[in-house]
Amino acid sequence: MIRLHKYLSNCGVASRRKCENLISQGRVEVNGQIIRKQGVKINPEESIVKVDGRIIVPSQKKVYIMLNKPRGYITSVTDPFGRPTVIDLVKEIKERIVPVGRLDMDTEGLLLLTNDGDIQYKLTHPRHQIYKEYIAVIKGIPTAHKIDMFRRGMVIDGRMTAPAYFSIIKRLHDRTMVRIRLWEGRNRQIRKMCKAIGHDVIQLKRTKIGKLEINGLPLGCWRHLKNGEVKWLQKL
Repeated sequence: MIRLHKYLSNCGVASRRKCENLISQGRVEVNGQIIRKQGVKINPEESIVKVDGRIIVPSQKKVYIMLNKPRGYITSVTDPFGRPTVIDLVKEIKERIVPVGRLDMDTEGLLLLTNDGDIQYKLTHPRHQIYKEYIAVIKGIPTAHKIDMFRRGMVIDGRMTAPAYFSIIKRLHDRTMVRIRLWEGRNRQIRKMCKAIGHDVIQLKRTKIGKLEINGLPLGCWRHLKNGEVKWLQKL
């Protein structure tokens, strides 16, 4: 027996939290019955599970993709407004994969896509504390006081952020290139934190997720994770 939201996630439908939302919205049915209650357990061998009328079956092959996302693409499987999505960049992959976490439309860099629900859960759940590193170009040159504000955390959207890493790489006349590490992932968090200290973000690129690095992967290209990288994910 397995909880329904975990089964859906393991099949590559979405993250566990998003699968819980699908259940709450009445979009999931088991053996012809719509399920809205959380925590329901099923026997996969005896159940026909559907999402939006489509039968869901376990993925036979686990796929782990690293993408160097360009600007202008949204981190989603589909978009009702017809905007390009990151899935458009990995059309060669036959398995149904979904993005792990998000990068906003104007942000470049490392994005993982997979059909492994357990890995999605480990990388997105706050308790696992997987850091993400970014290189940003910001307006102006921040003072030591403002850098300390960023490092200690600040109130964004009514909530205090966790302490973050912030260091200057180089100064570029009226702008600064900086390295930032976060141990949490809120919506547009770096842009909001930089704005709060008076230094708007001009460019933003994610370069690392824990031990995974973008390295020389060209913009807009992708590759399968190496065995060692997959093993690191599995040991989280």
